[in-house]
Amino acid sequence: MSVDGPPAKVTIKDVAARAGVSKGAVSLAFNNRPGLADATRDRIFAAARELGWAPNLAARSLSSSRVDAVGLAICRPARLLGLEPWFMEFISGIESVLAEQSCSLLLRLVRDLDEEVALQERWWKSKQVAGSILVDFRTEDPRVAAVGALGMPVVAVGHPSLTGGLPSLWTDDATAVTEAVRYLAALGHRRIAHVGGAAELGHSAIRTAAFAAAVRELGLAEGPQPATGFSGEDGARATRTLLASAERPTAILYDNDIMAVAGLSVAAEMGLSVPADLSLLAWDDSQLCRLTHPTLSAMSHDVHGFGAEVARALFTVLATGTAESRPVPTPALTPRGSTGPP
Repeated sequence: MSVDGPPAKVTIKDVAARAGVSKGAVSLAFNNRPGLADATRDRIFAAARELGWAPNLAARSLSSSRVDAVGLAICRPARLLGLEPWFMEFISGIESVLAEQSCSLLLRLVRDLDEEVALQERWWKSKQVAGSILVDFRTEDPRVAAVGALGMPVVAVGHPSLTGGLPSLWTDDATAVTEAVRYLAALGHRRIAHVGGAAELGHSAIRTAAFAAAVRELGLAEGPQPATGFSGEDGARATRTLLASAERPTAILYDNDIMAVAGLSVAAEMGLSVPADLSLLAWDDSQLCRLTHPTLSAMSHDVHGFGAEVARALFTVLATGTAESRPVPTPALTPRGSTGPP
C-alpha cells in the first residue's frame, strides 16, 4: 500500500520546463532584466501563472535590491480597529501568505486619504515596500491616480466601479444585501431597516443602494437606513433611534458584527425579545455571532481566505506586472437564533 505525500512544491525549474527556457531566463524575466524577447518573457509569465508560482521576495531582495515588505494603510481609529473582527481576520489571511514568501507586512493607521497618499508615495520612493494593498475605497478615490503616477504595484480591495482599473478583488455586496432582504421578507417582515457603515465608503454606498432597490422590488415599506461608523456605540445609537420610532422595524440588517451585537443589547434594554419582537441580521459572521444569546444570524464569508487571495494577487502583480480583477465568493446567509417570523 502506498501513501501519498504532500504535493511537490513548484520551483523555478518547473516554470522553466513549462516555458521551454532555462532557469536563468526565468530569473531574467522576473527581475525585469534585458536579454529576452517579449514573446519569451510573456511565455515565462504565463507558465508561472499556470503553475501558481511566484518568486520569493526575500531571495529577490538579495540579488536585486528589492525589499521584502508590502504596505497596508487603514483609515480607522486605532481603538476601533482593535475591536473590528473583519480587519483582524483579513490581516491574518494576508499574513498567512506573506509568511510563505518570507515577507513582512508594514501596517499604518492614517487620519484621512491625503495622509495615505503621502504615505504611499513615501513608502514607494524610499523603497520601504515592494507594493501595497489598498482598502476602503471612496467614489473618485485620489489613491487611484496617485499610485498610477508612481507606477507602484498595488491590489485594490473594492468593486471595480470604485477602483479605477487597478487590479482588484471584491465581494458582491449588492447580491448579498438582496439575499438578506428577501430572506427577511420571506419570514414575513414588512418593515426592515438597515444600519450601514460610514456613508463616504464605497461599499457602504453599494449596500445602501442595493437595500433600497430590494425593498422597492418586494413592495415593502421604505425602511430607514441610518449611516454610522462601525463601532458598537454607533450601532447602539442607531438601534435606539429605530426602535423608538413610530414605525418601529421588525427586522434590522447591520453592516458589521459589532453593531449587530450592540443592537442585540439595546433590544434587551428596551424590553424586546429577539427574534419574537425583532429579528437581527449581522454581516461578516465572526466568532462574535456565535457567542451571543441568541446566536446571531449573519451574511457569512471567509474573510481570512479573502485576505489570503488579496496577498496572492499582489504577488502576481509583483511577478508579472498585473493580476486579474475578480470577485471572491459572495457572502451567504447563515440563519441562527436571531431571526424568525415577526
